[in-house]
Amino acid sequence: MLNSKVLLLNQNYEPLSVCSVRRALLLIFGGKAQAVELLNEVVHSVSAEFPVPSVVRLQRYIHAPRRRVVLSKRNILRRDNHECQYCGGNNGMLTIDHVIPRKFGGDATWENLVCACVGCNNRKGERRPAEVGMKLRRRPKRPNNITFIRNFVGVNDQRWHPYLFID
Repeated sequence: MLNSKVLLLNQNYEPLSVCSVRRALLLIFGGKAQAVELLNEVVHSVSAEFPVPSVVRLQRYIHAPRRRVVLSKRNILRRDNHECQYCGGNNGMLTIDHVIPRKFGGDATWENLVCACVGCNNRKGERRPAEVGMKLRRRPKRPNNITFIRNFVGVNDQRWHPYLFID
């Protein structure tokens, strides 16, 4: 229970991160945050019980720099939903492919790396997709912090939806 996820908001209700129930309760007890949304559960101490928060909001605004999602193989696979961006397959071994190969100046960036199955990656080789008659299903782009929380951490609580701009 104490390791469950809680959405942490800045004073202006901007999503900052996800923390544990334990951390959220410490912020509330320390007067640094207030519970915005509560679960229907309580945490018991020896002499009291406390409602478990689902969303907490900081009392003071903090200037947090825009968090950038780290470029890694795991995060590219998550961004692309573990599907080949050429054929749409999601079974078997998946690799990371440079859309514009390195020999043509393609960098290791969010916009140039996609998830690809071994077959499509071998078929494409060190060529551009158009040269082989392949098309990307989606244009790759850098995820922002809200997208990362929404899609990669997982929104397991309906109470988070208004704060993460989910319908």
